[in-house]
Amino acid sequence: MKSNSEGLIIDGMVAYLDRDNIDTDQIIPTEYLKSIKKFGYEDYLFDGWRYKDDGKLGVTKEERIIDENFILNQEPYNKSKILLSRDNFGCGSSREHAVWALRDFGIKAVIASSFGDIFYNNSFKNGLLPIKLDKTEIDFLFKQTHQDTLELSIDLQKKEIKVGDKIIFFSVEQHLVDRIIYGLDDIDITLKEKNKILNFEKARAIEKPWVFK
Repeated sequence: MKSNSEGLIIDGMVAYLDRDNIDTDQIIPTEYLKSIKKFGYEDYLFDGWRYKDDGKLGVTKEERIIDENFILNQEPYNKSKILLSRDNFGCGSSREHAVWALRDFGIKAVIASSFGDIFYNNSFKNGLLPIKLDKTEIDFLFKQTHQDTLELSIDLQKKEIKVGDKIIFFSVEQHLVDRIIYGLDDIDITLKEKNKILNFEKARAIEKPWVFK
């Protein structure tokens, strides 16, 4: 991700998974939820698809048997910043580890026709941009991947994706995009209203002083 005078841009190679209903257990299996850390999950992303052996927490990809047929194990897709998929990406359980694994791998944006609700909201809280597009636009992007390696430029401020000479617009609530652009978490967003909170507490202390005794 980089900034320019027009806003925040995500440029990168697109990796693609031409599947519906990729759930959070496929993104990162239950085995890895034992860790309480918020970082370090890149080796476990799509664990059941990336490897031919069974993994466990603490075992790195260098110690595993890699499935070379899986797209994220192939050049140049192993350095992709953008992931393209189909319908209902991130469905299933609410594990935030799924977003952490994508983020730690280096994925900055996921494009799909729809997302699991909890995964969608978790993404913005962790700097990952989920983009919803119509199925016709998803079909168009998949056709491009079949012709050649696909590179996209995503402008978060303009909410547009550049595909060669074509521009695809996407919709997302501005306050969610701002989380990614400015790196805001829930505490940062609350502190933006600090003066309103202080004024409310002052007024409340006058109206109901017994509450503060």
